[in-house]
Amino acid sequence: MIKSILTILLFIITNSIYAQVSKNELNGIDEDIKTLMNTYKAVGLSISVVKNKEIIYSKGFGYRDLENELPVNENTVFPIASCSKAFTASLLGVLDYQGKISLKDKPSVHIPKLQFYSSEMDNLITIEDLLSHKSGLGDLNGTLVLFPEKNIPKVVEKLKYLKPEGKVKDSWLYSNMGYTLAGGIVEQVTGMSWEENIEKNIFNPLNMVNSYTDLTSMKKANNYSLGYGLSKGKIKKVLYEEYHNYKSAGGVRSSAKDMANWMIAWLNNGKFNEEQVLPKDFVQNAITIHNIRPGENEENAFLFGDGLGWRMESQNGDYKVYHGGNTSGFSTLVLTYPFQKLGITILTNQTNSILPYIIGDIVKNRILNLPRTDLNDYPILVNDIYVPTEINSELNPEKKPTHTLTSFAGKYTNQGYGIVEIEVNNGNLYMNYPTYQFFLEHLYYNVFVMKPIKEISQVMDPEFALNFKTNNQGEISSFEINLQSVPVEFIKLIDK
Repeated sequence: MIKSILTILLFIITNSIYAQVSKNELNGIDEDIKTLMNTYKAVGLSISVVKNKEIIYSKGFGYRDLENELPVNENTVFPIASCSKAFTASLLGVLDYQGKISLKDKPSVHIPKLQFYSSEMDNLITIEDLLSHKSGLGDLNGTLVLFPEKNIPKVVEKLKYLKPEGKVKDSWLYSNMGYTLAGGIVEQVTGMSWEENIEKNIFNPLNMVNSYTDLTSMKKANNYSLGYGLSKGKIKKVLYEEYHNYKSAGGVRSSAKDMANWMIAWLNNGKFNEEQVLPKDFVQNAITIHNIRPGENEENAFLFGDGLGWRMESQNGDYKVYHGGNTSGFSTLVLTYPFQKLGITILTNQTNSILPYIIGDIVKNRILNLPRTDLNDYPILVNDIYVPTEINSELNPEKKPTHTLTSFAGKYTNQGYGIVEIEVNNGNLYMNYPTYQFFLEHLYYNVFVMKPIKEISQVMDPEFALNFKTNNQGEISSFEINLQSVPVEFIKLIDK
């Protein structure tokens, strides 16, 4: 009995010493973060660091609302974008543990009427493939963002018409569509919404009291961040990404302090406050490489890959498990080193930024006593946001369209996407999606490019090119658009 007590005391004392050492290594980190934020022109940032089962550092910097100078703190809520994927994967891990599904199941076992583009995909794709990006589906953001549906069944109806971008089980293709389907499986099996499942199985047991799954709830909490980006070096506020039907691919909003609890669970085999929140076997499975990512260094390719909602790589001999998130106005990172029991979350309100990765590297080097990189040696990379452009009505004088602009007008359809309408207004061509309108700027002959005319969320590059085609009678009959790696064809509907 005495021996057991001494062992427990030794464990507590040792952990306390390690935590104190780690805290000491972070002396001066505030100044480094402020310097980098100034260099990157970042508005606000929140960070948490955990070691073993303890939060050793948690703090906010800058503003969550620049105009009103409202400060960020460790409880400020940020959209975490694709860092949400591990949440969705975890829900399926819980269902697998409960015996309600198997990760080896075909998605169609749980989603009625699900049919992919080919019988090969129907026969081979498993839930695990969806979670590790080896289904071959590819991103398919064009249909998710430009043609949002109200529910997963509507998305499912389109899948049989969507050509895959790779081969099942033999390609790495990042796929928000895969995680959209994963969320659909959760809902079908439980009879509860994805949001309700997240609340019940993750937020509540992990005491994540400042975490949400929709914008409306987040805004009611008051302490949330607005999103920003850079345009020609100037800070601009940007719109939120709504997520609509693909919420299970990126719909979690959380704070750095709440994310610390999430990391503690992952660093301790799914346990939090001695409660087994996530199944231990699933945690180990999720942070094991399932799909090798292609890279320039083929010799070390086996060291880089994806698990279930996470990415892995070997860094300085250490096993690194992480996932980044990029959404309109925000860049985020959840970074863990399982064998060192170290976790770091960085949330920023700057879109298209690598700042979270820079700060993550600095913190990791300090705590693991690795050589420190001079702040001036880190790259500065923040891509400009997309802003509404002035309408350029001029046609290319040397390569004019083969038809009048009114000949291009009409409704066009693709069963995997939806219906768009092209209209002529004041002598200009416009393209109307269900939720967006773009000006079509002429490039050459029958090729036009989409240009935003109103403020849009910074979800994807909107400047897609359209190449109009003619039929045997010489009439405009369709257009091809580069929404995927292969052109997608929309057929012109004939007025009856």
